[in-house]
Amino acid sequence: MRVAVAQIQVVKGNIEKNIENHLKWIKQAIVLNADFVVFPELSLTGYEPDLAAQLATHKNDPRLDEFQKLSDENNITIGVGMPTREEGLVFVSMVIFQANMERINYSKQHLYPPEKTVFTAGKNPMVLPFDTEVVAPAICYEAGQEEHCAYAQQNNADIYVASVLSSVNGIDAELKKLRNIARDKKMVTFMANYVGKSGGYECAGKSSVWNEKGELLGQFGEKKEGMLLFDSQTKELLTKSS
Repeated sequence: MRVAVAQIQVVKGNIEKNIENHLKWIKQAIVLNADFVVFPELSLTGYEPDLAAQLATHKNDPRLDEFQKLSDENNITIGVGMPTREEGLVFVSMVIFQANMERINYSKQHLYPPEKTVFTAGKNPMVLPFDTEVVAPAICYEAGQEEHCAYAQQNNADIYVASVLSSVNGIDAELKKLRNIARDKKMVTFMANYVGKSGGYECAGKSSVWNEKGELLGQFGEKKEGMLLFDSQTKELLTKSS
């Protein structure tokens, strides 16, 4: 299975511009024959809790239709970050597009404490079964929470994909946490992070992939957009920069 993580710079609150950039990187993932491509936390708006309530939408927002079209035509699964709204509550979500299937709205179950004044925790634990692997998606703070990792293990996840915003001040702890998940839980582990600024943070980049022994297989730089892809069967690592 080929999993790709996209490292991007976001335009604050500008969903349309961010969709354009997502489409560019999704098309690169298609060229690389990716089965699944994932973007950072809240990637379509940036990590902007103060704007989340006004920007929140739903998984069937027609602005997202091009993602579904690319998924259907190329048999690729796509995970993009978006604040979503349901029954007046706002969630940190990953909208997941699968070929010729209903869209999935996976919402962050374990919130970073300051987020609790804006967002509601999701209650939909999930893994995604593919032909050869089972993938567990994670959104930033919840990655490494024992309950979240335990659910992934109990449901036979081979791959753990974390969609994050990690700052220059927090990146070392983030990398250590995800390396330990890979090593201790025996899962190939990926991280998709931003570059540039978002939510008042200077984002650190360094999107990465570790094997099930916790060995770093690949890592992007700190400044540029790019894509990191790993084939779990052939162990091939591919990168693409802007």
